[in-house]
Amino acid sequence: MITLSVIISIFIFIVVLIIIFSEKINRTIVAMVGATLMVVAGIYFGFYNQEQAVEVVDFNTLGLLIGMMILVGLLEPTGFFQFLAVMAAKISKGKPIRLLIFLTAVTSIASMVLDNVTTVVLIAPVTILICEILGYNTRPFLISEAILSNIGGMATLVGDPPNILIASAANFTFVDFLRNSLPIVLVTWLVSIIVLNYLFRKELQSSKIIDNGAVVAQLNPKEAIKEPKIVFKVLVMIAIALIGFIFEDLIKLEPSLIAIGASSLALLWVNPSKVKEVFNLVEWDVLVFFSSLFILVGGLENAGVLHYLAQAILSIGDLHPVILGVSLLWIVALLSAIVDNIPITIAIIPVILELETMGIPVTPLWWALAFGAGLGGNGTIIGSTANVIVTSLSDRTRYPISPMLWNKKGLPVMFISLTVVSGLYVLFFFLIGF
Repeated sequence: MITLSVIISIFIFIVVLIIIFSEKINRTIVAMVGATLMVVAGIYFGFYNQEQAVEVVDFNTLGLLIGMMILVGLLEPTGFFQFLAVMAAKISKGKPIRLLIFLTAVTSIASMVLDNVTTVVLIAPVTILICEILGYNTRPFLISEAILSNIGGMATLVGDPPNILIASAANFTFVDFLRNSLPIVLVTWLVSIIVLNYLFRKELQSSKIIDNGAVVAQLNPKEAIKEPKIVFKVLVMIAIALIGFIFEDLIKLEPSLIAIGASSLALLWVNPSKVKEVFNLVEWDVLVFFSSLFILVGGLENAGVLHYLAQAILSIGDLHPVILGVSLLWIVALLSAIVDNIPITIAIIPVILELETMGIPVTPLWWALAFGAGLGGNGTIIGSTANVIVTSLSDRTRYPISPMLWNKKGLPVMFISLTVVSGLYVLFFFLIGF
């Protein structure tokens, strides 16, 4: 039986989403008010309290963001991003579609070995500079990078946090992900880039009108860098951080600690007097927005909403394995579009383990969970950390990205990619048998 706590928590969450998507009030303020109401309601109705609200905040994600934003902030005044922007402009020869494919390919490959938060924090500023130099609309590039970083992250065990959780529960290895997920990711990537090119055809066509051949030819990458010594020092610390991310299991350190440590050493090495100046470049509104979302989702979880969803999935366990797998893929994806995919994954893992005790083959279900969690976040602005970051960065440009604009572009990509993955999923896991 559905309790009053479930109804209240769902009501608060839905109202917050509606107001965010209405674009009438700043999304960070809406999320803060919603988080406060969720905690107050939880205290009065006995399903949530202040201590639990603090516990559900993912400080690892916040620490990672702060550390990487500080490193990026140290690089911004040096001209290093201008250098990368000029190099990318020369490689693409100023052609928008070629530039889009190049940037999204780099983003996706990076997301296979790094988390997509780190990837977009590093690549998005470069993208904005390239577009400013060439006079392009930043929206097609930033949205495409976020979406394809999410898709790229599905390919490996370390590319997306849900993959790590799934690998631990199912005893999957790094090679298992490469063998089972990478082929599907490659096809999905190609389909998605075609869809994105179509969805942004007007913006990309208008960019083509600008003749950038002469502009690109005159650009000199070496002239862009103003402070080479600082660039060297910060890049050394970024390299140390990236190596730490790759070998985090070996060194037993969380990504947040690695990022904070690297940024602290970089500040000390470069110029300790620049602390206030660099801290002003940190996107504090993004951090508050994420904290508020964590608290909102924590309220849903503590009220038992995710438990009811898990039980609903368990009730369809007697369906044909193909129908069960595809249903799970779509359910997880749709939920991940509005709720962070980590709590969704945590809630579904025990369900799959329970289905295993009933004698149901669960290997395909683990992959359905991984694909659904990876693709669902592309649909909305709050579906993925990468989405929120590029949206926030777009506010600095002439082309801010609104929640409704994201839905207009992201939802078609999500549904088309889910359809493609569903077909490949049935082909590989049931007809061919991976």
